[in-house]
Amino acid sequence: MSKKLSMQEQLLKAGLVSSAKAKTIKTEKHKQQHAQRHHKVEVIDEAKMWAEKAAAEKAERDQLLNLQLQEQARQKEIKAQIKQLVEEHKIEFDRKNAEIAYRFTDGTTVKTLYVDENLRNQLVKGTLAIVKFGKDYELVNVETALKIKERDDKRVLVLNEAQKEEISADDPYAAFEIPDDLMW
Repeated sequence: MSKKLSMQEQLLKAGLVSSAKAKTIKTEKHKQQHAQRHHKVEVIDEAKMWAEKAAAEKAERDQLLNLQLQEQARQKEIKAQIKQLVEEHKIEFDRKNAEIAYRFTDGTTVKTLYVDENLRNQLVKGTLAIVKFGKDYELVNVETALKIKERDDKRVLVLNEAQKEEISADDPYAAFEIPDDLMW
């Protein structure tokens, strides 16, 4: 039966450590153990200290990674909710036969959505809104737009406030109606 060699003996046999170096390491270790037993001196174990430090750093990295994964999952969930809201509540209209160009901004670019007269009036009055849906733009009602805005306000591009017409009694132009079909 072969005898198991200690690490020191294996290193010596492989020629990685000289016998003098092995002897000094062995005596140092023996002195540390003796001092620890008899004088109650606490010896700092560097390997243990480095292992604890590495474990703490790993735990911190794992915690940061976990937070990132949770944030990604939350963003994915919000995206899915917005998609569902738009698909269920978008206003269907004939895009090919729409003649009126409704212009709005998406970031720094001006976009155009062709709608009919009724839809344009609803957009102007604030009863409809335009939301960004992927690379396209959809019309939704105000309630849906507000729900989308709660989740991601960058998706709602046009949401005009509902106009409340208050006519003052002393307004000299009260009798003159402002035409809402002006095109700029």
